[in-house]
Amino acid sequence: MSSLMREPSDLRNRGAPLIDGIDKVTGRARYTADLDHAAALVGRIFRSPVSHAEIKRLDVTKARELDGVFAVVTGADCPHTYGVLPVAMNEYPLARDRVRYRGEPIAAVAAVDTATAEQALDLIEFEMHELPAYYSSPAARADGATLLHDDKPGNIEREVHHVFGDVAAEFEQADLVREDRISCGEVNHAQIEPHAILAEYDPAAQRLTVQSVTQVGYYLQLMLARCLDMDVSRIRVIKPFIGGGFGARVEVLNFEIIAALLARAAAGTVMMQLTREENFLTHRARPHTEVTLKLGMRRNGQITACACEVVQRGGAYAGYGIVTILYAGALLQGIYNIPAVKFDGYRVYTNLPPCGAMRGHGSVDVRHAFECVLDRMARELGLDPFTVRRANLLEVPTRTMNQLVVNSCGLSECLDRVEHASNWRARFGKLPPGKGLGMACSHYVSGAAKPIHWTGEPHAVVNLKLDFDGSVTAFTGAADIGQGSSTMVAIAVAETLGVSLERVRVVAGDSAITPKDNGAYSSRITFMVGNAAIDAAKNLKAILIEAAARKLDARADDIECVSEQFSIGRRGQARLSFAEVVKEALIGGGALQVKGIFTCPPEAQGGKHKGGAVGSTMGFSYAAQVVELTVDEPTGAIRVDHVWTALDCGHAINPLAVEGQIQGSVWMGMGQALSEETHYLDGLPAHSNLLEYRVPTIAESPPIEVQIVESRDPYGPFGAKEASEGALASFPPAFVNAVANAIGIDFDQLPLTPDRVMQALVERRRKARASALKGQAS
Repeated sequence: MSSLMREPSDLRNRGAPLIDGIDKVTGRARYTADLDHAAALVGRIFRSPVSHAEIKRLDVTKARELDGVFAVVTGADCPHTYGVLPVAMNEYPLARDRVRYRGEPIAAVAAVDTATAEQALDLIEFEMHELPAYYSSPAARADGATLLHDDKPGNIEREVHHVFGDVAAEFEQADLVREDRISCGEVNHAQIEPHAILAEYDPAAQRLTVQSVTQVGYYLQLMLARCLDMDVSRIRVIKPFIGGGFGARVEVLNFEIIAALLARAAAGTVMMQLTREENFLTHRARPHTEVTLKLGMRRNGQITACACEVVQRGGAYAGYGIVTILYAGALLQGIYNIPAVKFDGYRVYTNLPPCGAMRGHGSVDVRHAFECVLDRMARELGLDPFTVRRANLLEVPTRTMNQLVVNSCGLSECLDRVEHASNWRARFGKLPPGKGLGMACSHYVSGAAKPIHWTGEPHAVVNLKLDFDGSVTAFTGAADIGQGSSTMVAIAVAETLGVSLERVRVVAGDSAITPKDNGAYSSRITFMVGNAAIDAAKNLKAILIEAAARKLDARADDIECVSEQFSIGRRGQARLSFAEVVKEALIGGGALQVKGIFTCPPEAQGGKHKGGAVGSTMGFSYAAQVVELTVDEPTGAIRVDHVWTALDCGHAINPLAVEGQIQGSVWMGMGQALSEETHYLDGLPAHSNLLEYRVPTIAESPPIEVQIVESRDPYGPFGAKEASEGALASFPPAFVNAVANAIGIDFDQLPLTPDRVMQALVERRRKARASALKGQAS
């Protein structure tokens, strides 16, 4: 593999605040709901009142006749399915013939105001024939269960079976074999900004413009064209400011297509803002997952074999399901050296809102189970948890058995950092009763090496424009959803050109003026868009150096550019300012426009086995984490006292942003471990608001000490890799391992709510009492 290394220069703009930060903190930033929609119609959705039924009659006549209603659409207005992958598009924006979860859209209206829209929904007449509904994977897989989709026997969306190495033989080599079954609750993204879209249709030009909360503008454009039978060139997608994504918006969502259908039907503009309850119904978050994990280990802590079965409750439609179940297996590898791995995965259809991608997509629940079992085996063998992890570290560069390419790995240093910072050796197992320390490791990809829709185009494109005023404008389709990708692009351009950050502006996420980008998912933007931005800046710099050489009557190879000064050699007496060089470069041609691209090389694009492209990446981040906590035995409540985390991000282009992303990852992992879980009552979310769906508040948030480890990946921009997802998956197992250290109980279910802790403590007391009574009787 030829190196794509971008020289990790001493970046002058490290630690720069986000370029959109002032707009956000002053309130100037305009999110979708802030857009001017005074003249827009109000869109509302009529949703299924049951979880599973055949539609017998749907009559919208009275709704259409209501004064103030401009459009009503139903499944009859869109005969096309949509979805993430071309092979798994089995969902209609509005149900046709059958509903498969409670809250599924059936019809929608556009009216002059909210009251009229709500009144119109009440006038819709709906008759159905109810069918059996299944809210758990075992129920949906049971013999004789009604199929949610006729072409999916057993209600299995996707079944995956992979074997790498001689699993049976390697288990025979183990001194200890252990198997545990661990359950992880369904988790919602709970992003601050509810879903919203402003859709405008121009009937004269037959053009559609949408401004939405999407993380994937390119895919939204494709699905709108598909579902509305429009040419892609007639659709413009603009991304306003976004108040959090976390994977909630990496799929095209039904309300986006519905709003566009309404705008076209009304020949005007429609604003649709979903309530928080509707956000929970739209869902697409981390699925409820059952993990059965079997590990073999030698006495020195070396892993010999792994056998893992994963069952995901995927909800009613495909969505990201195929990819999610593949990630669950693929990312068993790429972090430790495991001689043999067997994976069996099942993605199950149920009558619940569809699940999808969430931060740490596909890897979090399986990594939780893996790290918990590692700790339990370390305890049985009398080994320190850090010793076990160090016994299995990868040596890089390497290629795993499932063909994941690992070119850099700073996990060893991450372990050293958190072990030292937490004073682990002096305190582990020696804290007062009810207090404990736990640790775990995790990793994640820096973008998928193969895009969802394979077109042969580059993975990322960045255009730069330089005009007479000396400003450099970077055009990128990459969606900044709060992770700071636009700031990263600006830094990459400024550092490569040798100009001030203030000279660079970024225009992002407008399909009419920015080049296509595949979107904000799987932490791809820093690696791929960053490399494309550097490539574009190098191309522009070459033109400027040629211009400076002409002006100085020198060879281009002799020209140096530092701090917006061009000279012959670094100490040359003849110097030109950036403005003078720009003026020379524009002679005869005017404004300069250049392009930069990035494409993953074929050798990084995964193995030949089915699903081998999932999990393949150009660079993995690595994290180690220590959690200190207190368990209050009288109440079962757990307080997280302190977190130490270290993440190998390759190179921190912007350490300020990296630290914030790591803290956010830890915090989301804490929510999944402590309290977050989506419960359903007859198919309806039991707590579809942020008061009852328990995310941690500042009151529960502990000090989080972040250590940034830089392994300098040879293919990353300035050596950088992903920084926003890798640290999440190590919190839940470190937390559960710390609870075990505090009270001596291993828990196999997330979240670890006070009632579950209390139940376990009561059961232990009962067993101890029964054992004592038995001893007295004997």
